Amino acid sequence: MSVLDDAISLDDDVLRARVRALEAELVASKRQADELRDERDRLREAYRHLQLELELQRRRLYVAKAERVDTAQLDLEFAATLAELDELAGLLASDDDTTPDGAGAGPEPKPKRRPTGRRTLREVELPEERVVVINPVLDGRVERIGAEETCQLGWRPGGSIRIVTVRIKYRSEDEPTTEPTTASDEGASGETAPVRPPSAPTSTDATAEGAVVVPSPAPVRPPSAPTSTDATAEGAVIVPSPAPVPPPSTVPRPAAPTGSRIVIAPVPPQILLRSIATCSLLAHIASDKFCDGLPLYRQEDRFARQGVRIDRGSMSRWLEELGAIMGSSVVHAMRADALAHAFCLATDATGVLVQPLRDGNAVRRACRRAHFFVQIADADHVFFEYTPKETSAVVGELFRDFTGYVQADAKSVYDILFRPPDQRGPPDDVEVDRAVRHEVGCWSHLRTKLWEAAITKDVVAREGLARIRRIFELDRTWRDRPPVEIKALRDLHLRPHVDAFFAWAGVEYEKVKAQRGFLRTALGYAQRQRGPLTRFFDDGRLKLTNNHSERELRRVAVGRKAWLFIGSDDHGQAAGNLLTLIASARLHRLDPEAYLRDVFRVFPHWPRDRYLELCPRDWRATRARLDPAQLKAELGPLDVPPPAPSEQPAAR
Repeated sequence: MSVLDDAISLDDDVLRARVRALEAELVASKRQADELRDERDRLREAYRHLQLELELQRRRLYVAKAERVDTAQLDLEFAATLAELDELAGLLASDDDTTPDGAGAGPEPKPKRRPTGRRTLREVELPEERVVVINPVLDGRVERIGAEETCQLGWRPGGSIRIVTVRIKYRSEDEPTTEPTTASDEGASGETAPVRPPSAPTSTDATAEGAVVVPSPAPVRPPSAPTSTDATAEGAVIVPSPAPVPPPSTVPRPAAPTGSRIVIAPVPPQILLRSIATCSLLAHIASDKFCDGLPLYRQEDRFARQGVRIDRGSMSRWLEELGAIMGSSVVHAMRADALAHAFCLATDATGVLVQPLRDGNAVRRACRRAHFFVQIADADHVFFEYTPKETSAVVGELFRDFTGYVQADAKSVYDILFRPPDQRGPPDDVEVDRAVRHEVGCWSHLRTKLWEAAITKDVVAREGLARIRRIFELDRTWRDRPPVEIKALRDLHLRPHVDAFFAWAGVEYEKVKAQRGFLRTALGYAQRQRGPLTRFFDDGRLKLTNNHSERELRRVAVGRKAWLFIGSDDHGQAAGNLLTLIASARLHRLDPEAYLRDVFRVFPHWPRDRYLELCPRDWRATRARLDPAQLKAELGPLDVPPPAPSEQPAAR
């Protein structure tokens, strides 16, 4: 029995040791499981935070710039909490009704601002320029009985000025007494001066120093009318009148004799009818926003500091109307000229936010994304085209009927331009574009992809950057030479470098084509775009890069940082037209504000079939044929010169 007892005791010891070992392993496993569970929870929390950050960045980039929130939904979700806060603040009536009447209703809504009517520019202390408008047919033949004045705002480099238009009144004996009123007779500011009777004494002459006397648009002056001119002030054209014009007065106007009528000289033509702004002020506002990136609310604040109240709504309507007018006239003529005669169109696009239209729905909506396309037609024109979407159909319409070279990046929306005619456009496009276009690539885009791969110190990518740098340096040495000589130098010196680059890229691509990363992307881009990237050998006028398009798009990129969004599709198209004129003026080294001011001044007088003469490329020649005194005046007649001898544009 002792041996059996010893065996049983030995087995118990082994089992107990085994149990203790298993218990220790279980404790260790539980501890490890707890650690893994804690790590899992931490990773889940970090993943949730990353999701939130990603969603925030997505909303900031693609949805809306402003941090908007639905306040109505917040009121529903936290109604009880807000009620408790209101009670603590004393905004809710207690049971004993000791609070003042109406306190429980919460804060009263802000009253809507009532319109203040037309601006009274005479109450603002501003420098003043006077323009006297006469009727060339009646002046000197019938009696002058007074004048009617209207005020508008102009702009000079020193600030705002008041433009006073003095329209002479005449008494004609042809018909019974009537005083016709036209749509433009009310003027921009609504300030009409009563007429002093002819017998009233006066010590002020409307043709004082600084006033510009201009004939109103009417038939040719008869021989009996005075035709001499005099200049009593620098830059002022004075047409002497047989009788002085009385100043404004509050004396009641006497009734005209029976059998006579009162005739008022009509308002000279302006680009915006019945507007308080003259051509100089309109050009200043447009240039500040689209050339210097100054949003309208900042311009509104600046005008207020000067004592002139111009609300941003009025300025926005002016810009939209100006853009529509210029787009249907000057910009339309420029585009037709570019599509017919341009050698190469360089293009690119950038996004812009568009504010949703107010349709009475209380739910806030985010801004949607639209695009501005830029097109550079050789050294002639720069176009900005606003499009609600960036699609192949939109690109096809922008380049419809253009034959020549198109320089762009390798974005898929441009592929439609280079397909065979039977493969272009969506299935419902019935008008097939038969034009033939040749794609020109951009070496800067290829260099950017290699630079991204070289961030990790990749030797192959760095070698690619060195090769491209040498290509750029060689091409830069003969940049200012004639196109024929540039082509010959490229074929002789640059082609070996380019061929060696693509041979090297092909070998390196075979090594990494099965791997994922920036290097494969860059080398694959080089392999697929070899044809467009070597297209610049066709002609010395073609460029290696599309950087000039990128530089033009900076006008939109810099501006949208300040004005954030476009108000509507119509305003986007108008903004594109004004950007077109400003960018083209900068291309030809013209002051955009001075150019816009002159074009706005001459536009109402210009023939419709000669709008191309007003484009920035031809403006110097057109301006040289205009009367400087007439062009300098804010209002008045303008003698349109005959068209210049037509010359067929050379191939560009």
